[in-house]
Amino acid sequence: MREYDLLPAELRAWVATAILPWRAKSVRRAFDKAVARTGDTDLALRELDRIQNAMISRDVQKVWGKKYPFGS
Repeated sequence: MREYDLLPAELRAWVATAILPWRAKSVRRAFDKAVARTGDTDLALRELDRIQNAMISRDVQKVWGKKYPFGS
């Protein structure tokens, strides 16, 4: 919990609404990389959305197959 408390406020807010259960260390690393690349925290949070959506898409294909939700 201490690691979570040390996250910046905007990142804590993002994690609170995240679909996946991010670890504080993982989300901080991804956020810091995105901020370094974009120079903007809002863009970095959008990058976290993109990363999360890609992870969900990958997991959906593994669990339900590539044709989900329109399988035969």
